Amino acid sequence: MLALEIVFWLSCALIVWTQVGYAAALVLAARVRGPRSVPEPGPLPSLSLIIAAHDEEPVIAAKIANALGLDYPRDLLEVIVACDGCSDGTARAAAGAGADLVLDLERGGKIRAQDAAVQRAAGEVVAFSDANALWEPDAARLLAAAFSDPEVGYACGQVHFVQAASGADAGNQEGVYWRYEMAVRLRESQLSSITAGNGAIYATRRDSYLVVDPIMGHDLSLPFNIVKRGRRAVYVPDARATEKMVPSLGGEFARKRRMMSHTWPILLRGGMLSPRGYTPGYAVMILSHRVLRYVTPMLHVIALAANIALVAAGAGTLYLLTLAAQAAILAAAALAGLIRARPLLIARYYVLTTASPAAGLWDWLRHGTPASWEAAEGTR
Repeated sequence: MLALEIVFWLSCALIVWTQVGYAAALVLAARVRGPRSVPEPGPLPSLSLIIAAHDEEPVIAAKIANALGLDYPRDLLEVIVACDGCSDGTARAAAGAGADLVLDLERGGKIRAQDAAVQRAAGEVVAFSDANALWEPDAARLLAAAFSDPEVGYACGQVHFVQAASGADAGNQEGVYWRYEMAVRLRESQLSSITAGNGAIYATRRDSYLVVDPIMGHDLSLPFNIVKRGRRAVYVPDARATEKMVPSLGGEFARKRRMMSHTWPILLRGGMLSPRGYTPGYAVMILSHRVLRYVTPMLHVIALAANIALVAAGAGTLYLLTLAAQAAILAAAALAGLIRARPLLIARYYVLTTASPAAGLWDWLRHGTPASWEAAEGTR
């Protein structure tokens, strides 16, 4: 019985650490360390803004207009659209909207489209955005300013997810999670480097850009790899973009499941688990915020199985209470399909998104991960 208790409490402790304890530790460490000195901004670098697009005709003109409307000197800004095997009028619409360069490529996936654009880019800094993400006017200037620090090789901004409904009327509770995630990312950046970025608004020095396996997205593969090469990956919260949220929780689960099928190859064979090139602090960040987060569904299953075994063995009232708590979370998630109350929706969001790494792992092991992608439901 002692062994079961150890397994149960260790699993619970690791779940609590990755979901709550790690963030609290970052806040404490940031207060102890104090603010990091920031170099004075230098002259703005030339910047190539790259938009990888697959069948984005409905939104690409608005995206180009948004890019050309940025508060960035026009002679320093290059807008490139990399059309990844488009079967619609994306290329024609992009050219008509004023893109500086439109690449009409064969279908090879988002990463290969971005690689092709970087090869043709003239900017000292290469920035990337999704076709449906609209940047605020000062976003490019603020993102580029991060590279005044010679230690910085990668910078990402903040995405604000928008949807028509809110509260209990909103099926997807991604906004709740994303605000928490951005708070954690800010502390990571203040202390060392971030452990992941996002695809809607980010940039690298051109000489820091890395060509990675086409199934390994930039969001996860670039930050830790740039750290391994001696530069920092930072978060610039004032550089903001907006993007439509997947409206339904089922759609969000499908999106995260697809993302996780790209994540496991990075974790298991893409170099993330190798500590070579990490500082001790950054290694703890990767373990706490990435590795443990991705194995959380397995930890939940272990904790539940150990709890059931302990109750069956007559371990006492405490384990009846912990089993009841786990059952209550699952019941709340199930009831959210019938009763659209905010706490129930959050429980459902937690259960489904926690399950998504396991589903993504299953997909990758069963049939691999394609390099190509389709737009998520309701985001265009």
